[in-house]
Amino acid sequence: MPTAPAPTTTQQDDTYATLRQWVTVGRFQPGERLKIRTVAAALGVGEMPVRAALQRLAAEGALVNVPNAGVAVPRLSLPEFDDLLQMRMLLEGEAAERGAARLDAAGVKALAALCQRMAKTLAKGDAEGYLAANEDFHVMLYKAAGSPMLFELIDTLWLKAGPISNQLFDTPEASAVLNDAHEDLLKALARRDSAGVRRAVEKDIFVAGQFLRQRIKASSANAR
Repeated sequence: MPTAPAPTTTQQDDTYATLRQWVTVGRFQPGERLKIRTVAAALGVGEMPVRAALQRLAAEGALVNVPNAGVAVPRLSLPEFDDLLQMRMLLEGEAAERGAARLDAAGVKALAALCQRMAKTLAKGDAEGYLAANEDFHVMLYKAAGSPMLFELIDTLWLKAGPISNQLFDTPEASAVLNDAHEDLLKALARRDSAGVRRAVEKDIFVAGQFLRQRIKASSANAR
């Protein structure tokens, strides 16, 4: 039987990048076991680059190794989630304020278009579409800050927050308010109010966080 060719470095890196992005946007659920064969089939690649990517993500803390069961998406405890929420508000608020001060007219227009896209996906109940547009919105704003180090720290936090983010859509009340902070942000940008942009981002994270806290509390209670 012929041996499958070893994956190239580019294929390994591409596989890792795709899986990392899937974790970040909440494609996998907390507690979900990731089977190498299933993930490889979804990506259309061999099992070797998937195995390497999953282990790399586990080393970063985005996934956890489960004895005799491969890797799984970690579940956050309430204290862990609260710590994550505070760090996100601190770092993303800083990036938002810096980004708002440097964003040009084309950037503001692009953010407005993404805000409209988020509104449409929420109206359709399209969780995946909303999370993808939401990520694009925040990436554009934060990268405008011009601090690769700050963005790298934020990106690490998103890896930990991503898996639970999909659970926002298990609460019907959340969809009615999720885009409010983005609209506040655009109004602050129109006023050239960088501090107002920071407050809008902090509001965005905090409001979503309260819905997710309830999910974690309910999950913890059910596990007892």
